[in-house]
Amino acid sequence: MLGGLDDSTEPLRAYERTHALVAAHDERPRTPGEEQFTLAAELFALLGDRTRLVLLHALAEDEADVTMLTERCGAARPAVGQYLARLRLAGLVNMRKEGRRVICSPRDGPLCRVVDEALNLADHRLGDRPAHD
Repeated sequence: MLGGLDDSTEPLRAYERTHALVAAHDERPRTPGEEQFTLAAELFALLGDRTRLVLLHALAEDEADVTMLTERCGAARPAVGQYLARLRLAGLVNMRKEGRRVICSPRDGPLCRVVDEALNLADHRLGDRPAHD
């Protein structure tokens, strides 16, 4: 025992302090500032295009080359290249070359979760539609 404390409690306290620091670091302000609202609006504008959503959804499943993505979204290859370039410039997609192939992957998990949630919401809304006679 050190200073009246049982030695077995020290690792627990170290964990609690570390956990508290990590939790404090991950906290977001309760009221987002102008910068957060502006950036979020820009992200939603990028996601507001059907083809970009299809591309991001495909990339959330696994990285893919431009040929596979072109087949997946049904758009012309030059258009897919432009969509991917826009997503890359926005910092949402990573691109690397493997020989002559360009391999794409999403930059972060939260973006994939946003796309999934948007599709879940769409699915929910479609399920709420009244049946047509």
